[in-house]
Amino acid sequence: MRHSILLLLPALALAACSTPREDCIYNANDQLRTLESKIKTAQGNVDRGFAISTSRNTRTVEATCTNTLPDGTVERYPCDRTETFTTSDPVQIDIADERRKLAEFKRQLAPLQAATNTAVQQCIAIHPE
Repeated sequence: MRHSILLLLPALALAACSTPREDCIYNANDQLRTLESKIKTAQGNVDRGFAISTSRNTRTVEATCTNTLPDGTVERYPCDRTETFTTSDPVQIDIADERRKLAEFKRQLAPLQAATNTAVQQCIAIHPE
C-alpha cells in the first residue's frame, strides 16, 4: 500500500502543475486519443494478420539479500525476489471483421476531430492565459 502511494506522488505533483486550461484541453482530447489508439491497434492487426495479447506475469527468482546489523556488520543471505514481466502472444483474429472495425473507426475520426477542435476552442475561450 505504501509503495502505491509513493508511486502516485509524482503524478499528483505533475497534475498540480497543470493549469485549468491545460486540464480542459487534455480532457477535450480524451475521446480522440482513444479513437486514434483503436485505429492504430486495428491497423497493426490488419497489417500483421493477427492481434497481440499482452499479459503481466510474476515469477520468483533467487537473489542475495543483505542486512546491516546494529554493530555495522553486513550479513548476506540467499532470498527470493518477485519480478513482474510482460509477455506478448499472437492471437488469431477474423481479418474481415478487423477491417470492418478499422473502416468504422476511420469513419468516426473526422467528425470527432471537428468536435474536439470545437471543444479545444471553447477551453481556450473559457480559460484565457
